[in-house]
Amino acid sequence: VEGRQQLGKMVGRSEVMRQVFRTVERIAKSEATVLVTGASGTGKELVARAINDLTPRSKGPFVAVNCGAIPDNLIESELFGHEKGAFTGATDRREGRFESANSGTLFLDEIGELDAAVQVKLLRALQERTFERVGSSKSISVDVRIVTATNRDLAQEVADGNFREDLYYRIAVVPVALPALRERREDIRLLAETFLARAGTEKRLTPAAIGSLEGYNWPGNVRELENAIEHGLALCDGDTIDQEDLPISIGRSGQAEALREQWRQGERSFEETVTRFETDILRESLESHHWNQTQTANALGLTRRVLKLKMDKLGIEARDDSDAD
Repeated sequence: VEGRQQLGKMVGRSEVMRQVFRTVERIAKSEATVLVTGASGTGKELVARAINDLTPRSKGPFVAVNCGAIPDNLIESELFGHEKGAFTGATDRREGRFESANSGTLFLDEIGELDAAVQVKLLRALQERTFERVGSSKSISVDVRIVTATNRDLAQEVADGNFREDLYYRIAVVPVALPALRERREDIRLLAETFLARAGTEKRLTPAAIGSLEGYNWPGNVRELENAIEHGLALCDGDTIDQEDLPISIGRSGQAEALREQWRQGERSFEETVTRFETDILRESLESHHWNQTQTANALGLTRRVLKLKMDKLGIEARDDSDAD
């Protein structure tokens, strides 16, 4: 387990992810309710699926519900089902997700989005493993493993009165916290290469592209990284994905790290690295100020004369129609 780099579809060599893998393997041995926390895109559903797959329940259904994507007036019916005629539009009897997940695992994603009324009914269902369909008084019993997830701070939501305290303690029997991608940068290259392999391609990332990926802040986490790899595959020519093939925000954000990586690999001399870095900074600043040299010089703490000298030295041509003061 100590050296594991993959669990289900999750991969990672960082210590924080290895700890997640160890926790998931221990959780799978019990029937305890699990609360997975983490920002959007960190892989909360992958944790739920891994828990399910490591238990005998893997032979049963895995049912996922995004509680935040279902309107408040429909979520109760979605979870518990309804009888024909229970409300306008209920033309047939329908079983809910609890019934669909019987003998398997029910994954309730974004559970922090549930309104107070549904929270009460969910608490009873979790405590007693029984519920009634909307429009019925007949109790239905199910055998379901519950895994929940949220990107909210539920403890703070409880303190603010937005989430029931008793429900919080019921779902948070075993918590699993997923780190943001920027907190596990040593996994970025492994993840990127994994996404390439899953795409069935033999294309590889250049050192500059890897530097950009490792230098970016990843507000969208692993999901954003996967999208960036798909973007690179769509735009690249030849057998490699370069820095210029990545989304613009990632390429620019990772330029400094990319330059350092090229220097480490001996692809650029020290002088070339410094020159390229200075060129990139000047171009980015000029673009952000619409090529107005006075505004750019002020932003960089230079005189306009020094800025012009640097532009001439680095071969950056001025824009004739963008230098009005």
